[in-house]
Amino acid sequence: MTNSLPTDTDTAPKRSKALLPLDLIRGFLIGSAELVPGVSGGTIALVTGVYDQLIDSAAHVVAAAKTLVTGPKRVSGALAELRRTDWFLVIPVLLGMAAAVITIAGVMEGFVTSKPELSRGLFFGLVAASIAVPLRMLPARSSRQPVLLGVLAFIAAAALAFWMTSLAGGADVENPPLIAVFFVASIAICALVVPGVSGSFFLLAVGMYSTTLRAVDSRDFGYLGIFMLGAILGLAVFVNILKYFLHNHRWWALIVMAGLMFGSLRALWPWQSSAEVGADGEEHGAGGLLAPVDPVLGPILLAVLGAAVVVILIVVEAKSASSKDEAGGADSSGA
Repeated sequence: MTNSLPTDTDTAPKRSKALLPLDLIRGFLIGSAELVPGVSGGTIALVTGVYDQLIDSAAHVVAAAKTLVTGPKRVSGALAELRRTDWFLVIPVLLGMAAAVITIAGVMEGFVTSKPELSRGLFFGLVAASIAVPLRMLPARSSRQPVLLGVLAFIAAAALAFWMTSLAGGADVENPPLIAVFFVASIAICALVVPGVSGSFFLLAVGMYSTTLRAVDSRDFGYLGIFMLGAILGLAVFVNILKYFLHNHRWWALIVMAGLMFGSLRALWPWQSSAEVGADGEEHGAGGLLAPVDPVLGPILLAVLGAAVVVILIVVEAKSASSKDEAGGADSSGA
């Protein structure tokens, strides 16, 4: 997508209420992606064109909470930060994410475990095509951003993601200590907001993926409450770091994001050998990479479908941005 770099103002940019249904769908897609090991909700936010706005809004909410606790001008300062938050985007996206987690957690786990080649094929195509998104968002390169170093950063990020996804195969932990749930959630949420890094795959690596989905499916509110508190802490710490890099080192940040997305394809290669069997008798994490074996046609067709969806979204966004630019140019010339 062609998101321009957001700027801080006294109030959030006015968002059309007509976009509410679309933002609900965006949230549903982001939430659905986080249920799939190897797919990052941040990737879907990038593809659907709301990544920068969500990161900026999250940073304003964190700043409001910090100001309310530490000051100065606790109440007025916190309210000022909250006015900068794009609530007409944030609330529908959060509602959509919650709807996805509540309604399809069990279904998604069943699809991923019972049809692994098909599910990986679909998301392989989606993520592979999505690599074009951060690359299209790159700002003009300066002399401080040599091409060779950019290529090396891309390769290093891809290698890191490839290595991280190969680790995901921990045995399932049936009853993890709540303190472990808290800290695992604080790390997993950081993976959620970075394109190419899957929070679900981190949960797999520490053996808490199936445990967490079962907690959602069975409405284990004690487990979910601790998980949510950990996620809030992790997000509060990490989101400002990410915002800093997007605003001050945008070219490098987007290059690294593209590399992470490329490396994460290792987890989504449709044909893999059997992964480690956990305590629940089910396979967890990534197996070894194999040449295409039966089934072949289904994963390939679904990969093409996933890629086609992303390409369509990119084309629609490009045409929309072009129309806005033309309208802005016409207004300027008319004035």
